[in-house]
Amino acid sequence: MTKPLPKQAILVVNAMSRRGAEAFEPAREKLRAAGVELIDAIAVDQPDQMDKVVKDAIARAPMVIVGGGDGSLSSSVDFFVGKDTVFAILPLGTANSFAKTLGMAIDLDAAVEVIANGRRKRIDLGKIDGDYFVNAAALGLSPLIADTVPHNLKKYLGMVGYLLWAVRVAFKFRPFKLRLTLDDGTMVKTWATEARIANGTHHGGVELVEDQQLDSGDIVIQAVTGKSIWHLAWSWFTTLFKLRQRKLTTTEWRGQRIGLEARPRQKISIDGEIAARTPVMVEVADACLEVAAPVETRAT
Repeated sequence: MTKPLPKQAILVVNAMSRRGAEAFEPAREKLRAAGVELIDAIAVDQPDQMDKVVKDAIARAPMVIVGGGDGSLSSSVDFFVGKDTVFAILPLGTANSFAKTLGMAIDLDAAVEVIANGRRKRIDLGKIDGDYFVNAAALGLSPLIADTVPHNLKKYLGMVGYLLWAVRVAFKFRPFKLRLTLDDGTMVKTWATEARIANGTHHGGVELVEDQQLDSGDIVIQAVTGKSIWHLAWSWFTTLFKLRQRKLTTTEWRGQRIGLEARPRQKISIDGEIAARTPVMVEVADACLEVAAPVETRAT
């Protein structure tokens, strides 16, 4: 029988995330009102201190609640691997893709409900050259947007800001030659305008890899193939509006360990932050993390 979620926790919030500073005090109050005993609550206003604070919290609590965007969650998750501490989240960023992959609503009340009354769930993580990530990585147009979007545009306009910036940078973008080495040694070569490395279903706040599951034991690479930026735009359009044609616009490969190269070399955004560059080895870390999940979740 699955053990219940701990009732004691430490709250760590990245106060520099989109909603971090304003959500800290309400989150602390709502968690306590929901019956979660907070051993400590820390708002981190210097991003370079986040890792140290999270590591210290893991050593002191049976559950650590990390509040921030997907980048904050992904950079924190490495420290939970191999520990008994439960990883709980407050989605306070722009896209909140990992929360959506978990099947969580992204408002504060819903997140608190999951932490107070949800269930433990053991999930996979992705790895890129040994670096763990929670949800999804990408190369192509998405990293170009992430690397150049003005901070204030992202902070104040959220997803709308991303879309506006995407239109601006799309015409500077060039396709790339993607080469994959699959588990069985098969080599695949194709032109692409975007490729997603998926442990979860969502990327950029949008459900892109519908058939992936957080406990599948596989990693998925999904590519929008070809050289046309208009084909990429059509792929995103059909996906956003759930048109039947959406599955015809991408190709997917699944495995436990996949080599990935690109020409020209491509930057890789990992859960929204530029953190790698091709060539890389992509792997799945099977069932290596316990998270606080909704009682009924789509990612079963």
